[in-house]
Amino acid sequence: MRSTGFRRTLIALGTFSLALTACGGADGGSAGGKTRITVNCMPPKSAKVDRRFFEEDIASFEKQNPDIDVVAHDAFPCQDPKTFDAKLAGGQMENVFYTYFTDARHVVDINQAADLTPYIKELKSYSTLSKQLRDIYTVDGKIYGIPRTGYSMGLIYNRKLFEQAGLDPDKPPMTWEEVRADARRIAKLGGGTVGYADYSAQNQGGWHFTAELYSQGGDVVSADGEKATIDTPEARAVLRNLHDMRWVDDSMGSKQLLVINDAQQLMGSGKLGMYLAAPDNLPILVKEKGGNYKDLAIAPMPGGKGTLIGGDGYMFQKRDTPAQIRAGLKWLDHMFLTPGKGFLGDYVRAKKRNAPVGLPEPRLFTGAADAEDQRIKKANANVPVGNYQSFLNGNQKLRMKIEPPHAQQIYSVLDGAVSAVLTKRDADIDQLLREASGKIDTVLARG
Repeated sequence: MRSTGFRRTLIALGTFSLALTACGGADGGSAGGKTRITVNCMPPKSAKVDRRFFEEDIASFEKQNPDIDVVAHDAFPCQDPKTFDAKLAGGQMENVFYTYFTDARHVVDINQAADLTPYIKELKSYSTLSKQLRDIYTVDGKIYGIPRTGYSMGLIYNRKLFEQAGLDPDKPPMTWEEVRADARRIAKLGGGTVGYADYSAQNQGGWHFTAELYSQGGDVVSADGEKATIDTPEARAVLRNLHDMRWVDDSMGSKQLLVINDAQQLMGSGKLGMYLAAPDNLPILVKEKGGNYKDLAIAPMPGGKGTLIGGDGYMFQKRDTPAQIRAGLKWLDHMFLTPGKGFLGDYVRAKKRNAPVGLPEPRLFTGAADAEDQRIKKANANVPVGNYQSFLNGNQKLRMKIEPPHAQQIYSVLDGAVSAVLTKRDADIDQLLREASGKIDTVLARG
């Protein structure tokens, strides 16, 4: 899932979700004596600031590398699951193409990914990237992709509503019991105020159920990926908590079957106390939904045991030539993987053009590279970074877990369980989990 909708696409500069083309593939790799590469996920013209940044960075890359010609494509979204496999199989995918973390093994399994292992030493930044994220694109000891961004789920909350409800906005809830108690107090403010909102439609309910299960220390599937592991006390605790907040406390409002836009609208309008999301939601709440940065904060995932992580990266088409792979790696270094520079990291440029600087994620680097990236970010911050310190501190103690295999199919199954407890007072939680477990087993058995 992406934090701003179904599958994750990070917003790093401005409020735009990066975009993907639906056309263009490998073409032999040479044009006028240059190595030519096609790339995707260029912002569309409607996202003026991001588009300008992307074009500026390609132009500077080509100036520094006159032997490389970069052809960028745009469309929306960055990846269309309905056409993704067909484009790969038909040789229509770009030379360097955008993927979600959950795509990595699948692309390798269908034999459509170039093996980058022989060339990886040419990616100067590779050793500076988080090993946990690098490993997502490593299959059977071989490297097939490069992470570009990463995110982790947390609890976005409204500081103003916390104060109005007599709560300390500098001490957000750290357990689900505290979330429930705080949501009750916020809901009692009245006037249509909702204490806590959660999704329960369009696969998003299953996505959040998974994140909440991780926070309880549970898992959706077994370590070998062959069996469902949701008929458990941890999963019952997730559904019981949602049921009781909805029906016993009346802290989730009467309108249910929400999706992410519903929660964002409520939060941006000042009518919602808390919802689960990642930091990239914050610019959307301000730029698109009427919120104010000073009123918005993010805390770590309640529960203290784990959180869901996701993100994206780039893989290379199997048909790419060695020259195209080398050129693509250089392009990734320039565009995304140099601390304090490029499309995602040029904080000086972003600040000058009034794009948000100082959000706690993405945090891609480690060691000295991370220190340099954070130094430049802090020096150019134009958002209240203190509102995010709880999130940064708390994340250090959480187990970071990627989405399960066959995530979208599993989320579709889990949607039913989540929507049932939020729309039916007498929902049978044990039965819901037994039925969902059987359906997930069927999904996993199909492979």
